[in-house]
Amino acid sequence: MSSSRYSACWSTAAAFWVRSTGTGLLDLHGIGPSGAARLLVEVGDITRFPDRAHFASWTGTAPIDTSSGDHVRHRLSRGGNRQINRVLHVMAVVQLRNPTQGRAYFDRKKTTGKTSMEAMRCLKRRLSDLIYKTMLDDLVAAQKTGPGGQPGNDAVSSATGSQPSTGSSDKSLPGPAKTKPNRTLPTAP
Repeated sequence: MSSSRYSACWSTAAAFWVRSTGTGLLDLHGIGPSGAARLLVEVGDITRFPDRAHFASWTGTAPIDTSSGDHVRHRLSRGGNRQINRVLHVMAVVQLRNPTQGRAYFDRKKTTGKTSMEAMRCLKRRLSDLIYKTMLDDLVAAQKTGPGGQPGNDAVSSATGSQPSTGSSDKSLPGPAKTKPNRTLPTAP
């Protein structure tokens, strides 16, 4: 199988898997099936991050203070999960190429005096927060489903029937079994 056919096959399988999870990541502008799959696999359980700041630190989008004297500056962290940082970077670039909320945010940061690199750092942090919120919302939505796996299903089990009814002979006795006293038989003459 050629590499392009393999890539197309993997991409289709990833898209199918991501859609089957029901995640809202695909609704975010700039995240495709491969980026969403990478996020779902790498992050795993979103609750391991107590808040969005911890998540941003893990993704490498938390700003690092590089101030000197009176000049206050921050730079993007070179640490964190580089694969997730790349997903965020691609998402930021896609948002900058289109008239989106991300583009408007980037332009606002530029008008406040930020350089393009600083505005991009701010945008990536904001997108990291958006992904964190989306994954938390997905978790809450998944927990709202009933035991049968569908929203509003409050059945105890998804099995076809409940417990069968028991007849009186199948029920246990209320206490320990008592032995009946033996009657003595009359002796033969």
